[in-house]
Amino acid sequence: MVIVSMFTFGTLGLFINNIAFPSSFIALCRSAIGALMIGLYMLISRHKIDFSSIKQNLKFLLPAGIALGFNWICLFEAYKYTGVAVATLCYYMAPVIIILVSPFLLKEKLTPLKGITSAFAIIGAVLISGIVTGTVKSAKGIFLGLFAAALYAGIVMANKCIKCLSSIDVTFVQLGIAAVVMLVYVLLTEKISEFTFDRTSVIFTIIVSIVHTGIAYLLYFTALQSVPAQTAAITSYIDPVTAIILSAVVLNEKMTIVQIIGTVLILGATLFNELGSVKKQ
Repeated sequence: MVIVSMFTFGTLGLFINNIAFPSSFIALCRSAIGALMIGLYMLISRHKIDFSSIKQNLKFLLPAGIALGFNWICLFEAYKYTGVAVATLCYYMAPVIIILVSPFLLKEKLTPLKGITSAFAIIGAVLISGIVTGTVKSAKGIFLGLFAAALYAGIVMANKCIKCLSSIDVTFVQLGIAAVVMLVYVLLTEKISEFTFDRTSVIFTIIVSIVHTGIAYLLYFTALQSVPAQTAAITSYIDPVTAIILSAVVLNEKMTIVQIIGTVLILGATLFNELGSVKKQ
């Protein structure tokens, strides 16, 4: 289930690139339908929502839910500006951002090893951006990908502060918050009456909302109950590897040797840090 969910997440960019709707509207559909599907699952499985714990953790759930919606908007826009592969790799700088800000926000120690691996990942980000070779496709796309990573890092750190609340409750509440925020944002910034509801965009939006959000999230969180943390850490890299391979094969997004080196540095450094954390735990 973890492998299937990670592979599904890795195909997200292919679908987003074929949707003509604004990124904010896609984020709205994804969060609303995702929350609905998880809510139905909780109802069918007779999972009782812990309203008391939700209330106690609302100060963390609320900003994380808001960040979730805008995180998707930035990532989807990054796909369009700089391509799926580069945007995905920028997004995978999130663990490095967490390592660098954790000493200030979570009072976690920054070890020399973490500092070195983070430096390698940052060098990797510079290499994949195209700055070194003078082949920057879109500086705006790079910025959006990194900003999406920063927002995701914020979500992870907020979730670390949440106590006595199950993963599925956290996901349901945050998707619900994201749906409300995205609805307000879309109504304020977009003219839905001017949207072109072509068949491809509608079908792909439904797939992204149901398969890449509802089903993939349920598979992932259900599997985490029985899958060792180290296994989950390793298999999570199926996501970026799938995205990179499919972007080259399907979208014909070719990477230079320098960018491939940057890819290895980013994924290698983040994987090394994750496995180190799992071993310590």
